[in-house]
Amino acid sequence: MSDNDIDSTDLGSLETRVDELIKTVEELKSENSALRNQQESLVNERAILIEKTEQARTRIESMITRLRAMETRP
Repeated sequence: MSDNDIDSTDLGSLETRVDELIKTVEELKSENSALRNQQESLVNERAILIEKTEQARTRIESMITRLRAMETRP
């Protein structure tokens, strides 16, 4: 094999590796974007659940207060 053939083989191998790396980077960018979207959705869902929990807590405390008031009536 001549030096020219070896250089050509090395260059082809390097080109293949670079193409694979580019493909991997694109896949990782896509996955990262999907994960960011999922995280944003989960953060929003969590905020909604916290708000609902707070509303439920307020209603329950109000009911307890009314029940205690009913107990103290003659």
